[in-house]
Amino acid sequence: MKWVSDAGKAVALVRRALENRAAVADVRRRQAAARPHPSDHYRIAVYFADGAVNMYQMRQWYRPLQELARTWPVVVLSRAVTGARALMEDDALPVAFVPTVRDLEQFLVAEDIRIVFYVNQNTRNFQMFRYGRRWHVFINHGESDKMYMTTNQYKAYDVAFIAGEAARERLSRVLWDYDLDRRTRQIGRPQADHYSGSVPYPDDDRTVVLYAPTWEGDRPSAHYGSIRTHGEALVSALLATGRHRVVYRPHPRSGVVDHEYGAANRRIIAAIADANAADPSAHHVFDDRPELGWQLAAADIAIADISAMVYDRLAAGKPLLITRPADPAAAVDAHGYLSACEWLDADRASEIVAEADRVLRDPEAVSRLQRWVRHYFGDTSPGAATARFHAAVAELMAAWEEWHLRSADADGDGDDANDVQDSPDREGDEELD
Repeated sequence: MKWVSDAGKAVALVRRALENRAAVADVRRRQAAARPHPSDHYRIAVYFADGAVNMYQMRQWYRPLQELARTWPVVVLSRAVTGARALMEDDALPVAFVPTVRDLEQFLVAEDIRIVFYVNQNTRNFQMFRYGRRWHVFINHGESDKMYMTTNQYKAYDVAFIAGEAARERLSRVLWDYDLDRRTRQIGRPQADHYSGSVPYPDDDRTVVLYAPTWEGDRPSAHYGSIRTHGEALVSALLATGRHRVVYRPHPRSGVVDHEYGAANRRIIAAIADANAADPSAHHVFDDRPELGWQLAAADIAIADISAMVYDRLAAGKPLLITRPADPAAAVDAHGYLSACEWLDADRASEIVAEADRVLRDPEAVSRLQRWVRHYFGDTSPGAATARFHAAVAELMAAWEEWHLRSADADGDGDDANDVQDSPDREGDEELD
């Protein structure tokens, strides 16, 4: 009934308001206890307008950005209070909570920000785009062949850091009048040089299977999630063998749209707990920790949905299976790795043990995988991607210096703060989240 639905929405709004109020109090307390940000210190900012639910997009960049900050100090500009609280709790990078446009402008006046990174396509990124005389660079939160990776929003950024040749080909097929040579830089996957976290189980003879499904998606073309269609069957089969160890890492948004999808996720988590209770030596893992790294490197084989997780694993150069979407409306790129990957259909999910054994033992599958690794990420030897990442930043910094010198000569005083202080309006001057 409509009144029931309206009541549920009202309760949700009240709950969110209370959560936000608590988050605001926590963030303000942390700000008061922290040292003030030093003036004219930061040279790179990461603009993050999302709340805590999308923190996975930031966390994967912590280690590469910490390394980069040794040369060019980095700060995160957080617009949403729940995101700011999560960032402060992680304490991985300096955080400036700038909920209003006025806060943002005051920070930009105090700091000489030359490059702004963006890890997602949040529409509120446009509130930052108004500020010129600095590079706006899209670094994304993962490589994949999802349609998200070819959105026309790429054109809003000065430059996009992309993984490799596959990304370049993908963009060239879809975007019209987009100068790839000028507006993209291939950097590989710097995160692969910084796998984080420790393995939470003993080194034994079990075959470790990482199952990392994505969420259900909010429209048919993005229905890539496999928890309902594949997940319960394949996890049940693996738990029953006695020779496999399951590492289950569902997307943190699993179940936000589809209640039944969330229920299936909870049943898998419960099944893992039951299996560990029955056999404590199994050490199956339900992994909801923020760090991502050890899972990709340690698993003997991975099972993933069409998502960035496929390409995170591909960068590790180790075997994987990809779940084929059960919804025929789901958009599948037929040009890249998905045209030649190892698929797992829903009606074969219960046969996962045989499928995994096949992929692990097939030398041609291993060789084919390595060819795709090079196509997507280029040189994946240790440190190679980090070197390309730093080189791309250094190039932009040098170009900024050159432009700044020319601008100073033209203006007479070199003062570039007016592009912040003389904003023509204050629209959007509200706290976000």
